[in-house]
Amino acid sequence: MFTTLYGRVFSLAILCVFAFSSTLISAVKLPNIFGDHMVLQRDQKVPVWGWDTPGSEVSVTFGSQTKTAKCDEDGKWEVELDAMAADKTGKELTVKGSSTKSYKDVLVGEVWICSGQSNMEWTVNGSKNPNEEKKNANFPLIRHFKVPHTNKPSPEENVSGNWQVCNPNSVGNFTAVGYFFARKIHKELDVPIGLIGTNWGGTRVEPWTPPVGFRSVPELKSLSEKVDSWDSTSEAGKKVWSEYLKRVKYWSNQAEEALKNNEQSPYLPPAPGPGSSHQEATKLYNGMIHPLIPYGIRGAIWYQGESNGGEGMSYYHKKQALINGWRKLWNQGDFPFYYVQLANWQKPHDNPAGGDGWAKVREAQTECLKIKNTGMAVIIDIGEAGDIHPRNKQDVGARLASWALAKDYGKNIVYSGPLYKTHKVEGSKIRIEFDHAGSGLMAGKKNGLAPTEQDSSGKLKRFAIAGADKKWYWADAVVDGNSVIVSSENVKEPVAVRYAFMMNPDGCNLYNKEGFPASPFRTDNW
Repeated sequence: MFTTLYGRVFSLAILCVFAFSSTLISAVKLPNIFGDHMVLQRDQKVPVWGWDTPGSEVSVTFGSQTKTAKCDEDGKWEVELDAMAADKTGKELTVKGSSTKSYKDVLVGEVWICSGQSNMEWTVNGSKNPNEEKKNANFPLIRHFKVPHTNKPSPEENVSGNWQVCNPNSVGNFTAVGYFFARKIHKELDVPIGLIGTNWGGTRVEPWTPPVGFRSVPELKSLSEKVDSWDSTSEAGKKVWSEYLKRVKYWSNQAEEALKNNEQSPYLPPAPGPGSSHQEATKLYNGMIHPLIPYGIRGAIWYQGESNGGEGMSYYHKKQALINGWRKLWNQGDFPFYYVQLANWQKPHDNPAGGDGWAKVREAQTECLKIKNTGMAVIIDIGEAGDIHPRNKQDVGARLASWALAKDYGKNIVYSGPLYKTHKVEGSKIRIEFDHAGSGLMAGKKNGLAPTEQDSSGKLKRFAIAGADKKWYWADAVVDGNSVIVSSENVKEPVAVRYAFMMNPDGCNLYNKEGFPASPFRTDNW
């Protein structure tokens, strides 16, 4: 036993933690994601969990069903409610254990995670026509839970926050993209929609990703090894922590000697783990995602990438890790993950080669469509040159919702703009073929929140073409059925085409006739 001041302080701390823990589990407790006005996910089993006195029994009653569980030695319990149909009538969910907790006005419907950086966090108050949008926001079946900014070195069990019912007074602080996404789905399906807004402006993708996600992508081996070195449950982490404990023991001896000799004690060596910045890998997952798992969800929508905007295919690998990790830990299979490709931004230029700014990270975002059950909303037509936060969040949310309506809710609709499929050289021209051409391709015009209109001139812009010399020229491009034929009098033997492949391809205007814009692309890898 320690007899020094250090030992006495250490022992007192242990006693305080034990006493505090005992107090916490003297009554039934649930994480704050459970609350009045919440929405439970329909058509699948619904996990409900919390803590109580170790060994005690807890029951959960909702509607006609009651489920029971026994607390483990740490006081943790969990039940699964049977799958339920959507229900617009609020009911009470009651949990009985050492005490009783009841949650009122609980609905059953569709639950979506809304995550990413500032363009997902951006509120209805900051979107286009906010006063009109708020005035018309009488949708009491749409509910929103906002997770506060929290970064932690290890996984947390709870978050602060509460569910809010959508009305003109509350909706102003909802995630705008999430709200407009929910509004479209709600109008189409007439079921409750729950939004869990867990987002933080200016953040990279790495802090949102759990260790298991990094481990799943071979290209991220060095990052995975770094993260594993912080985790005492991994093989690498055990070695690192073992060495750390040796240093702590040595420090303890040195500190005791210093106290005996009335000398300055050395500082305790820093423990393995991420630094203080919230941008460190795993830290936002630990604080803002892990506490939500395994709350029942349909899927996730994601708007992020600006803070990784200088990357290329490395962003694709990191996005893989994020999606793989969330899906693994939620244990709901390959749930849908729909995301936003970055908008046009900054001053446009006239260099046909492009390749600047976010061109390559948009290319990586397109590559992410290879990940199972993903979808991408293209917004290359609604950005603002002088603002990284385009105010038109209505079209962003609606385009994401189109993916969900088609892929998850069985609606027979066109849900994506044209995506490059293949190309073929035809003499002095190149024919580009597309997936998701809809009912046909067109040159379009998009003004504000108005629907896209066909441009009567029919002239396509922001196509460039090059020969084997890799010199790029602006090209003539014309629609031919579901293809675009690209040519230039300056390139007699073309080999490659680029479309909107630059930071701000202002004026790019290839759409399908359903009004969805084509994603930027290139046929080369120069």
